[in-house]
Parts: sequence; structure tokens; C-alpha cells
Amino acid sequence: MKSLLLATALAAAAHAAPPPSFWMALNQVETSGRTGAILGDNGRSLGPLQISRAYWLDSKVGVNYEQVIDLQFAIKVASAYMRRYEPAAFDAGNVDVLARLHNAGPGWRRKLTATENYVAKVRQEMERAK
Repeated sequence: MKSLLLATALAAAAHAAPPPSFWMALNQVETSGRTGAILGDNGRSLGPLQISRAYWLDSKVGVNYEQVIDLQFAIKVASAYMRRYEPAAFDAGNVDVLARLHNAGPGWRRKLTATENYVAKVRQEMERAK
């Protein structure tokens, strides 16, 4: 069932520049590949990609925040957020920039050292997915 959910979510994101392995890697790094109503960051983040309410609001994807527990919707939110703050990186599929943005927000450039390990984990998971 989990692989079917992930396949469906990845198919929905297939039109996006980041490869499907990027979304799988984010899910793996954030929640060990789990899906559903996973709370993180002391209750400030939710779902398989650990999206905060502020991140969701910044994405400008409507509906309601609690939908981020669905992997397909979480990818939609993350894609919109990434397109908003790093459109060129999103179009180019620059997974390093996108991972840093996902992890540290729009001010990620001031946190290069702090996001190095996160990017390395995402890259490692992308390699495993090959």
C-alpha cells in the first residue's frame, strides 16, 4: 500500500523538474519514508515531508493545512513553495538548492554550513533510490 501511495504521489509530481527520486529522498530523510499524520519539530511540522503551517501558507496552495498528511498533496505544496522562492532551481532540478530551501527556508543562503548535512542525506537517499 505504501509503495502504491508513493507511486501515485510521484506520478503527480512527474511534470516537475526535480526527479521523482528527490521527493522519495525528502520523504525518507524527513520521516524515514513514513506517510500520514506524522508530527515533528515539537508539533510545528506535519506529514511525510514535515511541512510547517508557515511553509504551507507561503506555498499559496489553498484547501487546509491538515492535508499535508497526504504525500501527493505535500509534494504539491513543496513544489509550489519551491517554485515561489527558487523558480530557476526548480526548473533546472537543482536538488541541492531545493533541499536547502526545504530544510532552512528562503534564507537558506545564510545557513549553508547548517544545511550541508541535510543536502548530503538527501543526495544519499537519491543514490539509494537508483
